[in-house]
Amino acid sequence: MKLFSIEFWTYAGERAIKTVAQSAVAFLGTGTVGLFSVDFYSLTSVSLGAGLLSVLTSIITKTKVSE
Repeated sequence: MKLFSIEFWTYAGERAIKTVAQSAVAFLGTGTVGLFSVDFYSLTSVSLGAGLLSVLTSIITKTKVSE
């Protein structure tokens, strides 16, 4: 699987979406009482940060495997 192929980015994108969803659920499970008391800015920031790290991990892992 090449780094700049559709197959790689499909895999990395799916992994990142799963990571974003998992981190959002984990964030919501940290004591939030109701929907209106959720800090959506922090939720989005943490979740998208985790998604970015997931994509970077996919790239680094692919680069190491290719060597």
